[in-house]
Amino acid sequence: MELHILEHSLKVASIEKEGIQICTHGLIKLAFLASKTRCKFFSLTETPEDYTIIVDEEGFKELPQSEHISVADATWLALNVVSGSGNASNSQPIGVTKIAKSVIAPLADHNISVFMLSTYQTDFILVRERDLPMVMHTLSSEFTLLRVVNGETVAAHSLGVTNGFVKPKLVPRPIIHPLSSPSNMFCVTSLDPDTLPSVATLLMDVMFYSGGPKEPGASSDDSSHIRFFSFSLIEGYISLVMDEQTTRRFPNNVLFTSASGELWKMVRIGGQPLGFDECGIVAQISEPLATADIPAYYISTFKFDHALVRQNPPNTVHSSAVVSSA
Repeated sequence: MELHILEHSLKVASIEKEGIQICTHGLIKLAFLASKTRCKFFSLTETPEDYTIIVDEEGFKELPQSEHISVADATWLALNVVSGSGNASNSQPIGVTKIAKSVIAPLADHNISVFMLSTYQTDFILVRERDLPMVMHTLSSEFTLLRVVNGETVAAHSLGVTNGFVKPKLVPRPIIHPLSSPSNMFCVTSLDPDTLPSVATLLMDVMFYSGGPKEPGASSDDSSHIRFFSFSLIEGYISLVMDEQTTRRFPNNVLFTSASGELWKMVRIGGQPLGFDECGIVAQISEPLATADIPAYYISTFKFDHALVRQNPPNTVHSSAVVSSA
């Protein structure tokens, strides 16, 4: 298999809920007027705590300077596993569990922190730019390493760091952070970019203006129903993650759906903000799921992590998590 190192230099930032109004103009431009910018990688995820944005340097210029925006102290690079040749965005989704043992676990073993973004199309593994030499060394025996330069895929040359690495001692990876599971079910979907203008007003409302009251269908005393919405526009491909109630607001035949109409159960990882320095959090969740052959999406945000597993069989992720942490 191939591991593509994408050419985007990325920023990861948090926008406080009370500061979203001052950022709305720039975010709308990035999401709906991409042709007016030079941005090629943009993702916005709303959680109950804040908005997390992952954006390349050109896109970051569209955002205002504000005390309501916190930026992670690193430049990030996106890695993408491709099963064969071709553009990364054209490959079939493989799920984070499919790369748990070949990518996520080895990086954790070498104390390399990752930030995950699963989309409808594929999975992006974000690593700090300064960690790239160690990343390449760690994964070079398993993958053909390629870099994307000006849209073209070329061989990734060694960065000259090949000695001095000590093979890590493999240790069990128990789950150490609290897990919680909201009651609402989620859909991972997409839409044709040509149809984006027809639902732009609806999407803007979902993204920025309807986060206060619960969506129709949620019980007023259902405290475990959470607000979560993710929009990604990466190299022309759109990915959406939203709860089942929100999908009902869209016209028929706009959103891509699988024949089985899959719903996904969310597991939130973390009782306190996780930060960016701890290694192995993604591996703690994805390894037991991979062992149980359970497909999953994984979305890291500025404060917490989120795994999505298929609705059936029920309680699978909790069962796997309990076993691995016992």
